[in-house]
Amino acid sequence: MPVITVTQVNKYIASKLKSDRILQGIMVKGEITDFICHYKSGHCYFSLKDKESTLKAVMFASAASRLKFQPEDGMSVVASGSIAVYERDGVYQLYVNDVIPEGAGKASVALEQLKKKLAAEGIFAEEHKRSLPYMPKKIGAVTSLSGAAVQDIINVLSRRYPLCELYTIDALVQGEAAPMSICQGILKAEAAGCDVVIVGRGGGSSEDLSAYNTEAVARAVYNCKIPVISAVGHEVDFTLTDLAADMRAPTPSAAAELASPDISQLREYINGYERRCEKAAMAAVEKKLGTYNSLSAKLSAQSPENRLKLMEERLANLQNRAETAVKRNFDRCSAQLAEKAAKLDSLSPLKVMARGYSLVYKGDDLVRDSADLTVGQEITLRFDKGTATAEIIDVNGE
Repeated sequence: MPVITVTQVNKYIASKLKSDRILQGIMVKGEITDFICHYKSGHCYFSLKDKESTLKAVMFASAASRLKFQPEDGMSVVASGSIAVYERDGVYQLYVNDVIPEGAGKASVALEQLKKKLAAEGIFAEEHKRSLPYMPKKIGAVTSLSGAAVQDIINVLSRRYPLCELYTIDALVQGEAAPMSICQGILKAEAAGCDVVIVGRGGGSSEDLSAYNTEAVARAVYNCKIPVISAVGHEVDFTLTDLAADMRAPTPSAAAELASPDISQLREYINGYERRCEKAAMAAVEKKLGTYNSLSAKLSAQSPENRLKLMEERLANLQNRAETAVKRNFDRCSAQLAEKAAKLDSLSPLKVMARGYSLVYKGDDLVRDSADLTVGQEITLRFDKGTATAEIIDVNGE
């Protein structure tokens, strides 16, 4: 018989357990004992026991973080996981993936299976999620009209967005008939022309919220032609309806806020746009006014009336200059004439004749030389005053 090491023994047992399908993916019912959760690593270590036996268990931090309750010693639970060997210590134990309180074990398992089924069909896929309308005209609410949820929705919409119409559909929110009632309410909201619909109720126990964990409601939400906001329970509650909806809100009040814009913000936006439009309009007016003034100036400079006025001014200027030049030339000529007249007057023979001299004419010719005269010739003597006729008696040439 060959000799083997402890490690080889433990590895062999580990391989046997790992290959045993019965021990993989099992669900074990028992009472929690010796529960310890290391705060640094987040791993949980405990044992499951019944009346006759004890089974060690470990739940790593990744799985423990998904628990919706805090496990405690003495709590009866159903743990799901696989049996394997911790080779270092040679101890087999249950490696736990999930822990469900025993009372809700069957329902939780069924819910988990339904969740996986719907997820595989793409009911929860993000690519199917639709965005909410920014300013819906009509908001639907499928909930119990006798509950507090509808009043919370009314209060929020009255404060935030009184412009919209709220279309409420009374629906059962718990009990066996609730899933069908909710599905019918979603169809009514869709047929009424709502832009978005809120499906939800106030908080409650898991049993109270079970209608929102049904396949029918999840499919009705997914198939709805308008965006759906799920508002089921309080913030700690999470249902299949939340996963199938386009948007999830922790409470009905939060859903109303998601579905509606804040009217005070809308007023700020409108006032901002108004100021921007006014500023842009004033800038445009000023620009056009500048263009108008420029064109008016050019038009005035080129208009016939203005050109005629300029020509009239130019003509008047030329006329003034011409009159001034003529007057100046006339004055100059007058002065020259006066000067010449004075000079002519000083040289006039009449002046000489006035002093006692006379002029001798032979016919019409003025006699300048005595040689031009002959004895017996008749001449005319012209005095300052009057004339006389004479006959030449003697001519002396000296």
